[in-house]
Amino acid sequence: MATTRAWDRAAAPVPADGRRRPESAALPPGLPSVAQLFDFMRDAELRFAALRLRVEERANTARGEETVVTEVVLRHPGHAKVTTTREAHRGKADYEIWISDGDLVRTYAAAHQLGTQRPVRNRPRGLHDRDLPASSRVYEPLTPLPMETLPETFVHPAGYCQNVLATGRCTVIGAEVVGGREAIVLQCDHPRTTEMVGDRPDFRIVIAADRETGVILRLVESIGGSTTRHALVTEIAPDAPLAPSAFQFVFPTGTTMLY
Repeated sequence: MATTRAWDRAAAPVPADGRRRPESAALPPGLPSVAQLFDFMRDAELRFAALRLRVEERANTARGEETVVTEVVLRHPGHAKVTTTREAHRGKADYEIWISDGDLVRTYAAAHQLGTQRPVRNRPRGLHDRDLPASSRVYEPLTPLPMETLPETFVHPAGYCQNVLATGRCTVIGAEVVGGREAIVLQCDHPRTTEMVGDRPDFRIVIAADRETGVILRLVESIGGSTTRHALVTEIAPDAPLAPSAFQFVFPTGTTMLY
């Protein structure tokens, strides 16, 4: 079940009535093909109205192994809160908050006591023009998350599938239980769309996708057989009840607003 053919269906067509639905309600029995898995993953966020998610990431850097914990609460459409906590250094709190109601985005960095508040950025126009090749179109999230982060990759995996995984040799290698949930495991060898340090023939990515929702549950990157990055979902609760205060936030006293 391997493929080297690029998958370019990240931007699925929107129905005429404007109501977005998953193209597939469930994966077929057994192991899916790579294309079937990517199609299913693309629609992950459309399979729940609310989500609670916790991700633990360990990465090997020049400073040694670093651990980052990211907690996400999400409610469609537009409401999301992402709290990122890093290992404390010298007893100083080191966490960041990103919160959006669909109109405004607020951020707060505890280590520097810096805050921002700004309108949600408009997305580039014309990305869904039918004259564009499919590979140039992008996924339009129902509820945006901070770009280039693990929550964005795990909950909105369409762009990751199209722009990273599909550039390498992908193989569905099996199914296993990850965090108590059945997952489909895919291996990608030598993806071409990577940072320069990872542009090596022995660079490999292995992901586990939740069979029920399509959300990524685990992501492991390795070079030469040595793991360089390991991100694991330690809690996932689709359609979880959320407290009324889940998306409330007040900047702490002493915060310096950058804008």
